[in-house]
Parts: sequence; C-alpha cells; structure tokens
Amino acid sequence: MVERIKPGTPDGTEENVERIAEFFPEVVTEVEGADGNLEHVVDFDALRDLLGDVAEGQRERYQFTWPGKAAAKAEARKPIWKTMRPEPVKSVDWDTTKNLYIEGDNLDALKLLKETYAGQVKLIYIDPPYNTGHDFVYDDDYRQTHEEYDAGSADFDEEGGRLVANLESNGRFHSDWCSMIYPRLVLARDLLSANGAIFISIDDNESANLRKICDEVFGAGCFVGDVIWQKTYSPRNDSKGIPTVAEHILVYSKLANWIPQRLPRTEAMNAGYGSPDGDSMLWASDNPAAAGGASHQGMVYGIQHPFTGHVFYPPMGTHWRVGQPGLLSILNEWAPYELRDIDDAEKRAAVCGIGTTEVRPGVKAVMLSAPLEKARTLAKERYDKGSWPLLYFTGGGTGGMRRKRYLDESRGRVADNLWLHEEVGHTDEAKKHLKQLFDGSAPFDTPKPVRLLDRILTIASDEDSLVLDFFSGSATTAEAVMRKNAKDGGTRRFVLVQLPEEVSGGWGNLCNVGEERIRRAGKKIAAEVEEANRQLKLGEEPKPVPDIGFRVLRIDSSNMEDTYRTPGETDQMDLLSLADNVKLDRTPEDLLFEVLPKFRIPYSARIEKRELGGRECFLVDGNRLVACFDTEVGTETIEEMAKLEPDYAVMRDASMRDDATQANFEELFKTYSPDTVRRVI
Repeated sequence: MVERIKPGTPDGTEENVERIAEFFPEVVTEVEGADGNLEHVVDFDALRDLLGDVAEGQRERYQFTWPGKAAAKAEARKPIWKTMRPEPVKSVDWDTTKNLYIEGDNLDALKLLKETYAGQVKLIYIDPPYNTGHDFVYDDDYRQTHEEYDAGSADFDEEGGRLVANLESNGRFHSDWCSMIYPRLVLARDLLSANGAIFISIDDNESANLRKICDEVFGAGCFVGDVIWQKTYSPRNDSKGIPTVAEHILVYSKLANWIPQRLPRTEAMNAGYGSPDGDSMLWASDNPAAAGGASHQGMVYGIQHPFTGHVFYPPMGTHWRVGQPGLLSILNEWAPYELRDIDDAEKRAAVCGIGTTEVRPGVKAVMLSAPLEKARTLAKERYDKGSWPLLYFTGGGTGGMRRKRYLDESRGRVADNLWLHEEVGHTDEAKKHLKQLFDGSAPFDTPKPVRLLDRILTIASDEDSLVLDFFSGSATTAEAVMRKNAKDGGTRRFVLVQLPEEVSGGWGNLCNVGEERIRRAGKKIAAEVEEANRQLKLGEEPKPVPDIGFRVLRIDSSNMEDTYRTPGETDQMDLLSLADNVKLDRTPEDLLFEVLPKFRIPYSARIEKRELGGRECFLVDGNRLVACFDTEVGTETIEEMAKLEPDYAVMRDASMRDDATQANFEELFKTYSPDTVRRVI
C-alpha cells in the first residue's frame, strides 16, 4: 500500500526525542498515548543516571525567565496544520523567479519553511516590533491574561505577600514581547546555515531582554556584536532627558567564531599608498617587526645594515615578521648575506626581556658575506634601480629597515560596531526614498534605509546567498537584495514574510505595500541596469538584469480535511463525507504547494504543466517531482509518469479512475522506475 502524505508540519518534540535516541537509545522508552498508540518518550530518570543532575540542589542559578516562557518554548515545537497557497496573480515573473513573498503570521511561516530550508539560510535580518506600547501586532495564543500573569509573576512569602515588587502592567508588557519573539528566534536558528548569521534591529525598550534571549537561543559564544546605528542626523528639540539618535542591531552567528566579510576600502584609506620607488604596485610603509619576542625567539636575531655595516635588532619585546630563510633571501637582493654566529645571546635576551640563560641557543645573525665597501656599492646600485625588495631601507638607504605592504594585500576594512548615518543612511533618507517610489506619499512610517541593508549584505552574504526577513515591513530587504545583485552580478535570493496588518492610505494591508514596493523598485533597478549597459564603451561587459520577480504565497489552513480521527470519533456519515479528503475550494496548484516541503523541494522550484495520458500533471524542478491531482486518472497517465523516472511521484488517492488503477499504481512504478518514492494524498 502506498504511503499517504500527512498534512501539517512535524512535531518538534518528537524530532527532539528522535535526536536524543540517536545518541542515547537507552533513555528512550514507549508509553501508551491518548489515542491508544505507542509513543516514544524520554525516561528522564534514566537520562539523569546517564548524565547526572547538575542542577540538583542548586535552587539559585543564573537564568533569564518571565511568566509564559515555558509556553513560548513549547510553541516553537508544536506542529501546525497549515500550508502555503500560491498567488500567481499577485506575483512577478512567477515561472522564473527564485524570490518569495509570504503573507501570514511569521511563526507559521517559519515552521513551514523549516521543512524545506533548514540549514540553508546564510543571512537573516529582522526588524521586529519595538514594544513601544502601540506596535504589538502578534497576538499569539500563549500570551497570558492578567489573572494568569498575576498567578505566576513573582514569588510570595508565607502570608501571601510579594517577595519582589513588580508592576503587573509593565511586567506583563515585557513578558508578552519576550514570549512573542522567543519561538520565532528558535525556529530562525534552525533555518540558519552553519556559516550564517542573524541581524536584529531593536531599540532600548527591549534590547537588554533580546540580548538575554539570544544568548539562550544561539549561545553566548555566538554573540558577534551590538552594532550602534546612528538613525538620525539631528536630535529632536522636544526630546526629554537624553535624545535618542541611535538604535541597536544585535548580531549572532549559527556557530562560534563567525567572521564577517570586509567592507570596501575608502579613498582616505588608500591615500596612504603610493610608489615612491617606481614599483608597479602601490604600497605603504609597514613595521617589519611584530610583538612577542620571548615567544618567537627563533625570529629574534641581528641583521647587518648593507649601507652602514651596523648590526641592528628588532625593537624591545618584538620579533621579525619574516622568517629567517625568507629574510635572508630578500636581503640578498641588496648585497651578499650569510648566516653567522656572532655570540649575541646577551643582546637577544635583552630584546626578548628574559635572562641570558633562558635565551634560545644557536640562533645565528644575518650578516654580510662581502666586504662593507662592496656591499655598500651593490646596495646603492639596487636602491637607485628602484622597485625595491619587500624589505627596504629609508633615508636614501642609510636609515632603518621597513617592510612594504602592498595595497592588493589589504582585503578591505573591518566593519566595527558604530555605523554612522553618512555611511549607511538614516530614517529620513529611508522615508524620502519610499516617497519617491510611491509618487510622493510614504505608505509606511518606519522603513529602514536601503544603504543599511546593503552594509549587512556586504559583510554577511555571498553572491548566491539565501536571505530571510520575517518582519519585512515595507520590504526594504527585497530592494536591497535586488540592488546588491545589480551591482555585483550576484544571484542572492530573498524570502520575505509579513502579517497582513492594516495600514492607512488606501493600501489595505502591509503586504500590499511590500509587494508593490518590490514591483516598483524592481522596474526601476532593471531600467537603471539597462541604461548603464547602453553607456558602456566598446569591449566592456554588460551587467545582467537581476531577478526582480517574486512568488507570492499565502498561509492558510491545510488543503486536507481532518481525516485523522480515532474510531470513536468517526461514524458512518463521516466516512461518506471523507471519501475525498481535499477541501472543496482548493486547486491542484494548492495541493502541489502543500506536498513540496514533504520532499524538501523549494517553493521557488520551476514548475511545468504537462499533459500525460490525457490528464494534467505537474513536473517540478525538472523531473524531480511528478504530481497529478486531476480527476479520473487512469493507468495510461501513471505509466507515462513512471517512464519519466522522477525522484518522487504524488497523486490524489480519490482521483484514481477505479480499483484497477490503484492496484496498478505500485506495479507500474516498480516496472519503469523502481527507485521513485511514491506517495498519495
């Protein structure tokens, strides 16, 4: 019998039990569930015996908690019975684009995306509600009432008095926000790739709480930095106390020791490079020594100057950057050199800051092997020739030794944690840009500047990265991705998620605003690329127009009726009504998009409609998946499907023409494509 695809997302708790079973099978046992079926569960007594109870007797320990945290944790693991429904009419370049725009609650979206995109997202940027008192829009069902909060908000003494004073309204206010963000970050971490990172914009209201939550979810060792973004160029005159001119961007990586990529060098940085010796490459003067003389004693030795004959050493506490064989080779370009023992242990010990008895024996000096007059003549000729060796001498040759640092060796500048508005934009710039796109009227109050997202993309994405923003707002991230691709020829893809929150100005909801922004920005970017290509000189390579399309998907309930009932819950009339388990208002395209994540096929995969055996079928990602949800499907259709030798094949159980077709379904695939994974819905 062909296995049936179950609707809904996996149960996170069951997945965790399976992971534990992989490492410690002896702590997993079976119990009878509420439906009478056996379930695998963890025997915590056995787990304690195996690992020891490190928290036993430790009532006081460092932790961050709030009323409702346990429910928020559980929410990330709960399965949902929902699906992504395609909206081709709202989309742009539906057949070719790799970008996604998802309408719906991002908690649902993240659970659905996890089935396909777990471990594949290189960069996540989010700009969640700042919890200022008027922008909390995610009404999760695990938020607590006043009574529930009051029961768990603090400890009480024997008389019922509160041990820690707490203002209920303020405390519950923060608790609700923490409970909202926690499960979303747990799921976000699952989506990040091993070399991925998440950037979270936040203000002072919740930055401290967010930092603690992220330390728990991602691990304190994965904290990368707290970036301060100067969001405005002038503080308001009516501000009370200290005017707010900056916001936080918390950065965490999936794994520890993540290193951001470098930023392009500025003109000011390059101004220090030149070519006073006529070298074909620009360079700057650098110190030939580095710290750590005592720990690098083999690189602490004397060098005889080719012009003066003086023997010099690295400064106190340092060592030469270039190893002795390499240094000897470079200096031989000035004059003949050799390694020679000059009995200088006392001098080398002084440079290292240690006693003479502690200095490494047998380290020779780099000395001239020709008479000084001859060496001086050769060195002068080399100096006058120009394009000096890597190690050179200042003052016309008679000064100290320096090292050339070439410009192409510098991979760019390191991104620090202070981002000024001159470099990454400010809020006024973002609003003006949005107004220009929307003919003089900005339909969103708090957009982020494109330059800010460009900075994040520069240091945290590659040219082919998948970028996720699940609080997409006005869709700045989408425009930034398209502009970045237009600039460097990249193929980055974006996945945006937005709740259809109501907005003013005649746009209906925020999803309409975001989708329209992508359309308008995409057209503008394409026109800019085409115009730039027209201005190219003969022989210059034109830049490709980036992917400016997007598929719109809408989160809805599962396409399947709830047929997973126990015998006691089902009567004869139920059995008749559930003969076809697909809801009446759902299309074949709806069914296709519900089964895609079951095979980890991206929602952006190419889809082709083709008639096979007289029935409409879908070919997804080439022949990776072949699906048929048409009616009265006969053996001729199944045979043609099998001959395509797909990786996966799916059909509607109720759409097969007769019992003979059902019986032949397995046999035809065994004959023509035995390796195909077959499923029915």
